[in-house]
Amino acid sequence: MPELTQPPLVYQVPEMRRIRRIHFVGIGGAGMCGIAEVLKNQGYDVSGSDIRRGAVTDRLESLGVKVFIGHSEANSADADVVVVSTAVASDNPEVAGARARRVPIVPRAEMLAEIMRYRHGIAVAGTHGKTTTTSLIASILGEAKLDPTFVIGGKLNSAGTNAQLGGSRYLVAEADESDASFLHLTPVISVVTNIEADHMDTYGGDVGKLKQTFVDFLHNLPFYGIAVMCIDDEYVREVIPRISRAIITYGIDNSEADYRAEQIVTAGLVTRFVAKRPGGRPDLQVELRMPGRHNVLNALAAIAVATDEGVDDAAICAGLAGFAGVGRRFQVYGDFKTPVGTVTLVDDYGHHPTEVDAVIKAARQAYPGRRLVMLYQPHRYTRTRDLYEDFVRVLSEVDGLLLMDVYSAGEAPIPGADGRALCRSIRQRGKVEPLFVERNEEIEHLLASTLQDGDLLITQGAGDIGGVATRLAAAGVIASE
Repeated sequence: MPELTQPPLVYQVPEMRRIRRIHFVGIGGAGMCGIAEVLKNQGYDVSGSDIRRGAVTDRLESLGVKVFIGHSEANSADADVVVVSTAVASDNPEVAGARARRVPIVPRAEMLAEIMRYRHGIAVAGTHGKTTTTSLIASILGEAKLDPTFVIGGKLNSAGTNAQLGGSRYLVAEADESDASFLHLTPVISVVTNIEADHMDTYGGDVGKLKQTFVDFLHNLPFYGIAVMCIDDEYVREVIPRISRAIITYGIDNSEADYRAEQIVTAGLVTRFVAKRPGGRPDLQVELRMPGRHNVLNALAAIAVATDEGVDDAAICAGLAGFAGVGRRFQVYGDFKTPVGTVTLVDDYGHHPTEVDAVIKAARQAYPGRRLVMLYQPHRYTRTRDLYEDFVRVLSEVDGLLLMDVYSAGEAPIPGADGRALCRSIRQRGKVEPLFVERNEEIEHLLASTLQDGDLLITQGAGDIGGVATRLAAAGVIASE
């Protein structure tokens, strides 16, 4: 296990000495709140605004962050710097006011880059698996008493938060490719879990540009840095010859991978496998409290990073075995006694066809022989349009399907790329009879007519459907008449 030879960190960044108050516009967002929490714990005066209250804003207020509900120029009047995400419009009054006062306005990823600049940064990029992989790495480093700082896109269940300020030089963070903002980051280790067509408006619909952006991201590594890459992924294999940095590969299917998983066995929600490692290192007997092949790959990435960092094998295995999961990533709410019988409720954030397919396969492994009913909320009209046929194919693989309309995430509707259109196309495919949810208030009634004793119900999507899962759990899935 590496020895911590650094003195305790001086948490205020010396070069940011002119900065005292940092204001976040949209502070409740998954990518914003974690950075705000870390900066608050570093000693900065942090404030922020959002359009509504929630668990995230309540937590930030409990930490001493001033949170404004609604947007007003006055909210950012005393700020030395204003942090924004791509979801914030340029004419937002807080942004416009800061611009008029010549206050710096920086993207979320640029602020994350400043936090990372003076640390040993580990950045996890990829279309799928970023949150879980980042969380697994943080869990292993924590088990090894390396006390990392982490900034994650979901709540790490063991910590009860998606961000934490550690006392060591380590910082583990997600690297967001959706707006190419990960190009701001300068880590020492970069993980690429996979590369797939998504957020293609950012890349002008050009997959080649998407792949080149990942290459550029990896070239932000210093010459002594390491790229950890999943060689099972087609696009990852295509870009590897273009990377002029040291590379460690991992995979299940590819025999040339440096780190490989063999003898994979799933028993309920537990997955066990043998991790093969290079350089004559002993195999690891790994146990995960998560089902799914995709999570085996996520764990392999974490094993590769931890091994390269010199983490003790026992800490690696304990960090993986003790990993309690991430909020909304195959989150099992449990079994509920309902008027139709016992129903198991699971909630998941996946919103790309590949992610939904992985969840369905993991559910079939963890709950063999059970009927699988999915309540799905599409996320973004552009994604629904671009991946329409893939959604139709994947969503046809469940036994029962309720479809909500698209969660727009601020996008304008696109004809033929909405929930009703998906419903029609899936029905025409003839494998499952979908039900369209006109209003959220109808969900319980529709479930009562769909669910059967012993069913597995999965609420799936990245919009506000997570709140639906919470509501269903509180009501016992379907309330008695």
